[in-house]
Amino acid sequence: MAGMGDGGPGSVATASVPPPAAVEPPTHGIGVSLPSADAAAKAQGTFPYAADLWAEGLLWAAVLRAPHPHARILSIDTSAAARMPGVRAIVTHADVPGDAAHGRGIADRPVFASDLVRHHGEPIAAVAADHPDTARLAAAAIAVEYEVLEPVTDPEQAFSAEPLHPDGNLIRHIPLRFGDPDVTGEVIVEGLYRIGRQDPAPIGAEAGLAVPRPDGGVEIYTASTDPHADRDLAAACFGLTPEHVKVVVTGVPGAMGDREDAGTQLALGLLALRTGHPVKLAATREESFLSHAHRHPTLLRYRHHADAEGKLLKVEAQILLDAGAYADSSAEALAAAVAFACGPYVVPHAFVEGWAVRTNNPPSGHVRGEGAMQVCAAYEGQMDKLAAKLGLDPAELRMRNVMATGDLLPTGQTVTCPAPVAELLRAVRDYPLPALPMDDPEDDWLLPGGPDGAGEPGAVRRGVGYGLGMVHMLGAEGADEVSTATVKVSGSVATVICAAVETGQGFSTLARQIVQEVLGIEDVYIAPVDTDQPPCGPAAHSRHTWVSGGAVERAARMVRTQLLQPLAHQFGMSTELLSIADGKITSYDGVLSTTVAEALDGKELWATAQCRPHPTEPLDDSGQGDAFVGIAFCAVRAVVDVDVELGSVRVVEMAVAQDVGRILNPAQARARIEAGITQGVGAALTENLRTNAGQVRRPNLTAYALPTALDAPDIHIVKLVEERDVVAPFGAKAISAVPVVTSPAAVAAAVRAATGRPVNRLPIRPQTAAAPE
Repeated sequence: MAGMGDGGPGSVATASVPPPAAVEPPTHGIGVSLPSADAAAKAQGTFPYAADLWAEGLLWAAVLRAPHPHARILSIDTSAAARMPGVRAIVTHADVPGDAAHGRGIADRPVFASDLVRHHGEPIAAVAADHPDTARLAAAAIAVEYEVLEPVTDPEQAFSAEPLHPDGNLIRHIPLRFGDPDVTGEVIVEGLYRIGRQDPAPIGAEAGLAVPRPDGGVEIYTASTDPHADRDLAAACFGLTPEHVKVVVTGVPGAMGDREDAGTQLALGLLALRTGHPVKLAATREESFLSHAHRHPTLLRYRHHADAEGKLLKVEAQILLDAGAYADSSAEALAAAVAFACGPYVVPHAFVEGWAVRTNNPPSGHVRGEGAMQVCAAYEGQMDKLAAKLGLDPAELRMRNVMATGDLLPTGQTVTCPAPVAELLRAVRDYPLPALPMDDPEDDWLLPGGPDGAGEPGAVRRGVGYGLGMVHMLGAEGADEVSTATVKVSGSVATVICAAVETGQGFSTLARQIVQEVLGIEDVYIAPVDTDQPPCGPAAHSRHTWVSGGAVERAARMVRTQLLQPLAHQFGMSTELLSIADGKITSYDGVLSTTVAEALDGKELWATAQCRPHPTEPLDDSGQGDAFVGIAFCAVRAVVDVDVELGSVRVVEMAVAQDVGRILNPAQARARIEAGITQGVGAALTENLRTNAGQVRRPNLTAYALPTALDAPDIHIVKLVEERDVVAPFGAKAISAVPVVTSPAAVAAAVRAATGRPVNRLPIRPQTAAAPE
């Protein structure tokens, strides 16, 4: 056609049009794998922890601990220790000026034992000296006369034993009643299960520094996970007002509840007040094992009823938690255990008896997934038994019973949050299984026990097992969940002031991302945490992601409104028509374009906000009540190789599917899941702090077998379901705890499948995994 492409009238241009420029992915804000601001310092060993602190005129502390699990203290003689050169002060129970007892919920733990020793390693006295060796020698020189008593170490005997406390040995009893007790299934399976004592084993042992103040108060620098609660506790013990005690949070070298033991800072504060000098303590690994709380050893009896098709009809259970010497968080752990005793399955009739009792064993307390982890191992063992009796595939049996949104917990609470349990189970069930290792000498390292193991390839059996787990988020049973945050903007920098402690769960990174998302400011500074800030509660149950993250978001949105309102008024539009990104403010029509710094015009904007989720209620006398704010779910498929002659186990692969609500930081989410799975593998196979008549055996990291990088299996996160919880800020759910809860049950199921043995104890012992002769 004439004129085609010549640019004249009626012509059609044939010049190539350049493709649109590639859109650069965002580098900050929600949904980005933003690295932690302190990652480099921690990797390089320059990040300051409490053990690294120093002060002018520093003294060193040491604690004398009881060598017996149960004894009556007849006398304490500190005279020889006091005469040692360099010793500045010695404190015992007689030197505690205020309340002598503390504890979470029930104040039953003394700062120092006075008349009775109730567990091995209980503090008796503390010494401050010029040198750490002098302090340790002086502590050892304190003469204590004991009348050794028979310890109560069997939690079943605690009901009839002499009371270890004035209020007895029973901490809590929950009798859950749901449905018709006379219902009976066509198929019934029973089981008895035992869960061992897992230690949090933080990478850094407890440490702290106490500095006296000119006003008669004291400042305590320590890795606290709930600084305001620790401040109030310390003030009560010191006989001071809370205004005279300040807790400054140092770097936390790992925490899963063990940092909630306040014994270290109480001893330090007393010594600093007595001497008028800064006092520092850095616990040994043995002291760390003896002092902090562990996972509750648990005895569980179950009876499951089902019809001929495998539909669950009734679950009967008895759950006994060994709280150790003091109550700590045992009442909370028991509530979780009883409420989740049937797992993420629809059970129309449930009858559960739960008890938490005191013994002379090491203290138990908050460890990730407490209560839920123990019952998960038991109810999943029951599901495997039921599948075997019915001749059903274990995954199929589970699929016939899984819970969904709108179903009821045995507590009568409706599951209103997303509960995609069937989707999670299908994802791990349908994921391709790993290949079998070739019978080749080069693959010997793939055998259980590694290349130096004594096993033979012909004795290795492969097993596949499933675990479905659930945990609650935030505090439960009427806990007042509230957090406060302040966001300030000045120039091109935003500052977040929030007393939510960064324990390794990634909150400080999340807070940066929230402010980046809302205000479009990349440079966000997170202020150090201390008790001069408003309280935010403990770092537990993934609550800071929800409550403190929600407070940061609300404060940031209030600042955003302050920033945009003058511009919106100037241009005659609403603030909703303005957007902030990469430090720039633009209008929907492009008429307005300015930077955040220009809009501030030298002003500083700030706002403070609170976040308080909807209330919950305590369980009543029948174990009924809306006790939980939200629930998270997880499915795990474990593949193991077992040497059935030696009983050695190698976890080959863990396939994980989890409902996360919304992924806020993809890299952190995957890292937390992988870490949780690995911790669960440790609970399944190796981790058990053993005792002999209440005496802790070899409290060190040589005897306590933590899984290493060589023990970690291949972990495949096959699906993360992003179905947002509408009542949660950003729609996000807990990530870290539920893999810990679920993976031990999956490993036990896989060993059960490989060996045909009734695996009913965690950790799994070699004699359990070995096939019967």
